[in-house]
Formats: sequence, C-alpha cells, structure tokens
Amino acid sequence: MIQAALDARARDIQTALDATMTGYGTAPVAAGMRHARHGGRRVRGFLVIESAGLFGVAPEAAMPAAEAIEALHAYSLVHDDLPCMDDDDLRRGQPTVHVKWDEATAVLVGDALQTLAFARLADLGAPAEHVVALTATLAEASGARGMVLGQSQDIAAETTKRPLDLAGITALQANKTGALIRLRPMTFIADPHARWVLI
Repeated sequence: MIQAALDARARDIQTALDATMTGYGTAPVAAGMRHARHGGRRVRGFLVIESAGLFGVAPEAAMPAAEAIEALHAYSLVHDDLPCMDDDDLRRGQPTVHVKWDEATAVLVGDALQTLAFARLADLGAPAEHVVALTATLAEASGARGMVLGQSQDIAAETTKRPLDLAGITALQANKTGALIRLRPMTFIADPHARWVLI
C-alpha cells in the first residue's frame, strides 16, 4: 500500500516538474536538468505532500514545496557525482550528467536545479512572511550547516586514516541525507478564515 502511494506521488511530482520546465528549451543545461530529475522514489516530496495533508492542505497547494525539495535533492546528486567528488558514472541506472554531457554542464545543471528549488517556493501561494521563513529554512538545511556540511564530511571521511565510528557516520548522514528529510517548517495549515499558519 505504501509503495503504491509513493509511486502515485512520484508520478504527480514528475508531472508537476515537467510542467514547471515547459518552455526551458533543449539547450544542454535544460536537457541536463530534465535528465537529473527523472527517476528516484521522490520520498522527500512524498513527505512534504503527506505532511501537509495531515493539516488539511491539498496536494496541489503543497506541490510547489514538493517540487522544491526534489529539485534541490537532484542538484545535490548531480554535484555529488562529479569527478571532484564521488566521480560516479551512473545514477539511477543512467549515465550521470557529467558523463552524458560534460563536467561544466553538470555544474551548471546543479546550479540551475538549486535555483529552481527556490523559485518554486516563491510560487507557493502563501503569505510573504511564510514564504520567506520557508525559504530561509530550506537554505539553512541545504547549506553549510546542513546538506553541504554533510557532503564535506563525506569527502573528508574518504581520506581519513581512521574510519568513522558509528557516531561519525550518524552525524554525517544526519547532515547529508537527514537535513532535507527533517526540514521544518515544511508544512502549512489553513485556518477556517483561509489564512496560512506556519508550523
């Protein structure tokens, strides 16, 4: 049952991202963005939509936030695959962006996906103060005290003389992977007067 729900939400999020990128053209950066955001389980976007639903927010209202978290996650994977980091040739069974195009294009694709994430938050339709708070929270979770920190810890762990212990691995994953999953505030609830309350 949970797999069917995940699959359905993944399709919805993919459809929304496709619609968002209508008109981006066929240049390598746009093509690379489309390539990078295909596939995956969309667990982060699923959690956004389902969490919002617990407070009576319709999936359509939460979709821009789900798109944002998935675009930001896709950017992190594109950069993680680069030769200067993990140097991976495959991602989700497909050539990585730097392999399919080139390294410079992959950097730009990641940059473009990151900015797309924040553009989607701007389209959330909530009051400005809530959009600002959510944008700041996503920036914090994805930056030098969150996901980026986790990636730097991951790189350092590959060259350290002593393997990480359980506490070190837990801290690394809490930043690299966990930062976008535990992101708050990601849920909005609408009160009976159609105002938005950030929680």
